[in-house]
Parts: sequence; C-alpha cells; structure tokens
Amino acid sequence: MVKKEQTVKKTKYLNPYLGGVLLGLVLLSAFFVSGRGLGASGAIKSTIVAAVDAVAPAHTESTKYYQEEAETHGESPLKSWLVFEMMGVVVGGFLSGTLAGRLKLKVEHSPKITPKRRLAFALAGGILFGFGSQLGRGCTSGSALTGMGVLSMGGFITMAAIFGTAFALAYFFRKNWI
Repeated sequence: MVKKEQTVKKTKYLNPYLGGVLLGLVLLSAFFVSGRGLGASGAIKSTIVAAVDAVAPAHTESTKYYQEEAETHGESPLKSWLVFEMMGVVVGGFLSGTLAGRLKLKVEHSPKITPKRRLAFALAGGILFGFGSQLGRGCTSGSALTGMGVLSMGGFITMAAIFGTAFALAYFFRKNWI
C-alpha cells in the first residue's frame, strides 16, 4: 500500500515581535490623537447604554448607572471614539482575513471535542472576561496595555493576573484544544 503524502498549507502570519511593536505604535498614536489609550470594553458599554436607552428610555432615566454613563458621553454614547475604534478593529480584521485568503466561516477546535463544545467554552469565556473587565474597570487593552503604557502599577498587576490565571487554569482546560 502506498500512502499519499498530505501537504500542509503553510500560512504566513505577521512576526509576533513586529506585531508587538506595531501594537505599541498604535497605543502611542491613540495617546497622541485622542489623549487616551486603547480599550474595547468601553465600546461595548457605550453600545449597551445606547441600546437600553433606545428600548427603555424610562429605565435609563431611573437608573443611576445609565444616567452617569449618558452624562459621561454627552449627546450619544455611540459617538464615543472607542465605538469607532472597535468598528475599525472589526473592519480591519475582515479586510486582513480577506486579503490574506483566510476568511472562512469555520470553528477551530481540537479533534477531541465538538464544534458545539468549543463554541460553548468560547461563549462562557467571553462572558466571564466581559464580567471581569467591568469588575477590573477595563479590558486587557484598557487596563493592562494602556495601564502598562503609562507605567501604572494597576496595569502591571492586571496583566500578571490575566496571564497568571491563564497559566494556572491551562492544565485543566488543555484537553479541549490539544
């Protein structure tokens, strides 16, 4: 019996060191242009505040949290620069995937688990990370990267907690990916 050799298509990705430098330059540019760092959770919060205000304005007016958020953003929470930043991330990722020929609708998962289980873990992880970003007053981009960029002790602690927790829990969840 002759075995056919399987050819593995090598996908070229950006060098991670170059990617890190480019991310640092984006962070520096954000400080220069807007006077603030990066952050994704603020965009989600602005979108939720705008949606709640559109669906239930009476609830928005009677809830202190929504009132404070509405006052912070002025005319409309959707006019926050973080919302435009996140739209740029989505459009940029779509364009990057399209230009590199990697734009496909598929679920990456280990052969040991089903796509449904992979999606359930991704959803649970996203919800937990979103909840944690509100407890920690920002996401990885806002608290960790921007915090570290301005040499905030909280930024360094946040980054250590994120990577420390991932390292500590990797042993228990690795069978879902390996």
